[in-house]
Amino acid sequence: MMKTLNKILIANRGEIAVRVIQTARRLGYRTVAIYSDADSQARHVLEADQAVCVGPATAAESYLVIENIIAAALKTGADGIHPGYGFLSENASFARACENAGITFIGPDAEAIELMGSKRLSKVAMIAAGVPCIDGYQSEDQSDQVLIEKAQQIGFPLMVKASAGGGGRGMRLVNRQSELADQIKTARSEAKNAFGSGELILERAVIEPRHIEIQVFADTFGNTVYLGERDCSIQRRHQKVVEEAPSPFVDDALRERMGQAAVEAAKACNYIGAGTVEFLVDKDKNFYFLEMNTRLQVEHPVTELVTGQDLVAWQLMVATGEPLPLTQEQIVISGHAIEVRLYAEDPRNGFMPQTGEVLCWQTPEQREGIRIDYGINCGDVISAHYDPMLAKIIAYGDSRSTAVRRLASATQDTQLLGVNSNKHFLEKVLKHPAFLAAQATTAFIEQHFTDDDSICGDTPDASTLARAAIIYYQHELAKVHNWDSAAGQAYTFKLDFNGQVYAVRLVKHANDYLVSTAKGESQLELVAYHDCQCVVVEDGIRETFYYVLQQDVLYLDDGTGHYKFDNVTHKPAVANDTAGSGEVKAPMDGVIVNLLVQENDKVEAGQILVVMEAMKMEHQMKATIKGRVDFVGVAVGQQVKSKQLLVAVSAEQAKNSNE
Repeated sequence: MMKTLNKILIANRGEIAVRVIQTARRLGYRTVAIYSDADSQARHVLEADQAVCVGPATAAESYLVIENIIAAALKTGADGIHPGYGFLSENASFARACENAGITFIGPDAEAIELMGSKRLSKVAMIAAGVPCIDGYQSEDQSDQVLIEKAQQIGFPLMVKASAGGGGRGMRLVNRQSELADQIKTARSEAKNAFGSGELILERAVIEPRHIEIQVFADTFGNTVYLGERDCSIQRRHQKVVEEAPSPFVDDALRERMGQAAVEAAKACNYIGAGTVEFLVDKDKNFYFLEMNTRLQVEHPVTELVTGQDLVAWQLMVATGEPLPLTQEQIVISGHAIEVRLYAEDPRNGFMPQTGEVLCWQTPEQREGIRIDYGINCGDVISAHYDPMLAKIIAYGDSRSTAVRRLASATQDTQLLGVNSNKHFLEKVLKHPAFLAAQATTAFIEQHFTDDDSICGDTPDASTLARAAIIYYQHELAKVHNWDSAAGQAYTFKLDFNGQVYAVRLVKHANDYLVSTAKGESQLELVAYHDCQCVVVEDGIRETFYYVLQQDVLYLDDGTGHYKFDNVTHKPAVANDTAGSGEVKAPMDGVIVNLLVQENDKVEAGQILVVMEAMKMEHQMKATIKGRVDFVGVAVGQQVKSKQLLVAVSAEQAKNSNE
């Protein structure tokens, strides 16, 4: 039955909300954005025709409040709701609430969402439908004793998984029986906290597999098709880092077998709309059902680029009762597309999510073969309330090598200053020989990046320090000290990076600078400098780097990473906040979810003291020294700011040898 839609509310934020708005506008629909107090000036709000505030900054009080979103749709006259991904996109209650309010939910029905939202129930359904599944245990009896008995039958290594989970939460790899009881306990606890359900399944571990997913689409006329596959094997903590289509590992025969299995999976739950069936594929090209995501995927652009189709447009067609625009035979895969996810996180600090203001945002999106989906603008504040993904950089080419080359270059030329990101890490991944040779499995990061400088290089080198000194000289000291004469001028800066102060001596002769540090010397010629850009020649190579200077604080990206310096040359010396100080501070804005110590408790170095939640992740704050807790400054549920003192530990004094 045909439905009439005129106005669509997007029940999401960030880049996916912008993405949906763009297609909806192209097709003539009016759009409504929703936003929290923290997002009042966000890009998706500015892009939409109308916008409604649905609550305070925290997602639990805004983007996850079904009643507020339905009320916003009714208030604005929106007759359709697109859920995007994340938030309520796979919430059966939300789909039902839309239906009850007479609003078209642009996605599958509640029953399909409910079935596929449970790893245990979906696996039972897939086995019944003849879809290949990994050997394991997925029955109702959830006692620890039964799980341990079944695990012994399955054998080791095996995976313990939260039935209701995703994103690696409630998931544990167990290599031997002695670890099993503890891993079941922690997985169940994590699952309860994250998803409200401690239900678990067990599966034989597939070691170093490929993670390959099939895009499916179904309409209300019984037509179901697949639009090729995406290879999402490069992952960190079960979170995807790079996605590409088609998979360099999949041949035509395997593609057809997996595609047909995915179609059968969709038909088994009477699926309607866009969905993704995820599989693990071993080295012998045996594939096993992993899960089905009942929504659009983050990585859908690579499928769009190789098929020439707009998947959001397909969603809107199906939602209005139209048939799928293509049959299986008409779907053609052409060329190659690859995507990376740009996150506000610091790879040099355990990939800790980051907050802060976007001071510079430039993208090469007008370049041939490049597409960038993003939800930020310069001046936006990245808060601790939401997922740290800021943008997706996508490249297309006639061949895989062209797509890789374009993507690596576009990633390098994307400029984000003010907030640490994983940009340099992504560049290194795209240039790694194993990735270029299409040999990456889910073990790629662990095998190749544990010692990479994009993760371990936590100090600036002499060249980076030299660039920082030149910027400070040009923008501040040249004016104050009138150092514009051609005669040699010398000055020593003290630059603070992550609590470590570096002495940097700069000697200027005309446009040449000799900069000396404890790490070595750099000689540079200054060619030009402008707002946010500086051009220098070093070792005969001319290049541009980017910066933003705010009073004494400098944000700089010279191609080796994002650095934040503080010029402390004229500030009184203070004791370094070293790792052994005993002070445990919040690494970013967040909320305290667990407090494991109280004043006067004795603690060991490495002991977990506080657990805080920020950007949808839990972060454990540990004692850096052995000693006694002499200050606790927070309570469970309390909102904290970056660098706020949470707990202080005084070092344990050595016993007097005369005692």
